[in-house]
Amino acid sequence: MTSQQINAIFQESITAYHQKGDIFIPINNPYPEGNLDSLLFAKNWIDNRQWQLEDIVRDRNTPPAKGITYKWEIDRCNQERTDTVEQIDEVFFQEFQGITAKENAFINTETPAWAIDRLSILNIKIYYMEKRVGEATDSRILDKSSSSLSVLLQQKIDLSLAIDQLFANIRKGDCIVKTYKQMKMYNDPDFNPFLRKHS
Repeated sequence: MTSQQINAIFQESITAYHQKGDIFIPINNPYPEGNLDSLLFAKNWIDNRQWQLEDIVRDRNTPPAKGITYKWEIDRCNQERTDTVEQIDEVFFQEFQGITAKENAFINTETPAWAIDRLSILNIKIYYMEKRVGEATDSRILDKSSSSLSVLLQQKIDLSLAIDQLFANIRKGDCIVKTYKQMKMYNDPDFNPFLRKHS
């Protein structure tokens, strides 16, 4: 798997999501369940939903009851996002587990899937910034959004390269692959006292 292939799946997901344009329409994943392509598509779909929910909930005219519903949905997306990232990491962990790390191998500051998580969100940022550039009628907004888009596109190039370099270092034994669960506590009644008292 290369960053080019990953970005292509993210673009496919973004296009499919925005054809629907409804945060409550279930995912229509074109890939077989459980494989890496399917997980990447699902990951980006979740990010698209959460992005839209985060925008909606910031509308000061949203009725409080509806705002709470959106907040719960955001929490659910966050949990799904984390779970999906961990599933992606597990796929990579299985793929690379036969590789013996060199004695001086380094540990990366984030796992492959968490780097890919950032790439997913970056693709969505670019989608919205391109849209803003296309819609801008005011020169100030056009300049601001065009400048931001340029930075985002460079970030995508750099992050894509960094992910490819990470994979290359893992395959050469120069980088140690470890997976860590995020131990999210806010949705778990065993750890969140406010959930526990209602469970």
